Order: sequence, then structure tokens, then C-alpha cells
Amino acid sequence: MTRAALESTLLARRGAGRKLVVPYVTAGVVADWLQVVRALAAAGADAVEIGLPFSDPMMDGPTIQEASLRALERGTTAPAALAALADADVGVPLVAMTYYNIVYRAGHRRFARMLADAGVSGAIVPDLPLEESAPWRAEAEAAGVDGVLLVAPSTPDERARRICAASRGFVYAVGVMGVTGERAALADSARQVARRLRPLSRLPVCVGVGISTPEQAVEVCRDADGVVIGSALVHRLLEGADPTDAAALVVDVRRALDERVESDEPVETGRG
Repeated sequence: MTRAALESTLLARRGAGRKLVVPYVTAGVVADWLQVVRALAAAGADAVEIGLPFSDPMMDGPTIQEASLRALERGTTAPAALAALADADVGVPLVAMTYYNIVYRAGHRRFARMLADAGVSGAIVPDLPLEESAPWRAEAEAAGVDGVLLVAPSTPDERARRICAASRGFVYAVGVMGVTGERAALADSARQVARRLRPLSRLPVCVGVGISTPEQAVEVCRDADGVVIGSALVHRLLEGADPTDAAALVVDVRRALDERVESDEPVETGRG
């Protein structure tokens, strides 16, 4: 994909009436993780989020923590993962998810250029607060990388408005307070945060954390523009699923969203 392809691609697909699916996979979790990325794209993903393994993933629950541990034990580093992506032909935008320790150690400019050289067109750094993110966001923008920002259910309205204004690519709406992980039922906060954010941004609002099934994806997308699905997918890989079997979850979510029942009370998308 060309640089900065994330935002333009997602806006175009939303404009065509499509609900967005952004699956997550940890780089290096299995030997054939690049085949997993390709399978996710082929299964109907609109973008793929690539987790760069880190020893202290504070936003992540046990499943993705275990995936990061396995990847690190296999010798996966952020530079190695990005080098592998540079040679991948995926066909959809790629979004790197990492922690600020890795960004800071590499340096803002160098890391942003590493992402761009790898063909990655978006980045999520969940432990970097808005108030301290301007230097990183500036270097990311200069490199053609969209800096995706997160909004939690507890974020006050005025701060949420500022986060939405600063975000690029899409707005990551955190569906539930707590760490990533599978949930048996969709939290009420998932639809609430999406409903609150959509009027605040011209960008797609995608809900992640706690979205585990096609049914939950359909439910939250009555208010959201799309979903980010991580732990439910990574769990399959940890249990030994091959790329096709793991991507079957995306096939099911894609099909369910394409056949979704339209919301009785659609929320107008913001232009801010």
C-alpha cells in the first residue's frame, strides 16, 4: 500500500456503506505469521493491525501477553518484524501497534521512517497520552504514517473531542475499561463510546477491546463504523490454528456485518 493509505482507504470503504473490520495479530507469534496477515486480508479485512511484541504490554490481557512472550522467545524484534513486512504483499493497509518504550528508544523520526519503509501506514501507541504525543505525531505525519489515537469510555467529552481532532486513520474507541481479552457478552460501554464519538470526528470510529464474536461485532456496529478484533483471533493461533483457520473468524465477522440489520437510530457522522 502507498503511504498514508490507511485513512483514505477506510474513509472510502465507509463511504461505500461498508462496516470496517480490522483484525490484530502479534508479529512473530507463530513462524508463519506473515501468512496469517495475508489470510486476514484475503478474508475481508479492511486493514490489519500488527502488534510489535513487547515485554510489558500494559494494555493487553493474558492472551496477547502470551503471544508477545512467544514472539520474543522466538527472537522477534520490532526491526525484524518491520523488515519482514517490507517484503510482504498484503493488499490492505497495515497498522503497527506498539508501546512508547520502543518508539522512544528508536527515536521518533527513525521509528516513523522505519514504519513507512516497511509499508506500514498507521501506528497505535496506547501508552502515549495526547498531551505528550505531539512530537511523535509530527514525525509520523512527516513520514506518511497515520497516528491512530484511543478514546476510553471514561474520557471526558472535551478531551475526547481533542483526541478525535488529533487522530488520523481512524479513531480507536476502547469498548470496555480494562485490558484486551475475549468477553462472553458485549459491554454496554462499547456502543455508548461509539455513539458518543461518531459526531465528534470525520474519521471512522472503530471499537476494540472486548469484541470477540460476529454477533458482538454486529451489535456494536449499530453505532460504530467498524471493529478491531484481537484476542479472539490470537487465541486461535496460540491453540495451533493455521492461517486459514485463524482467518475464518474474519470471514464470519465480515459476512455478519455485510448482512447486518441497519440501526433503528443511525448516528450522523461528525465533520470535525
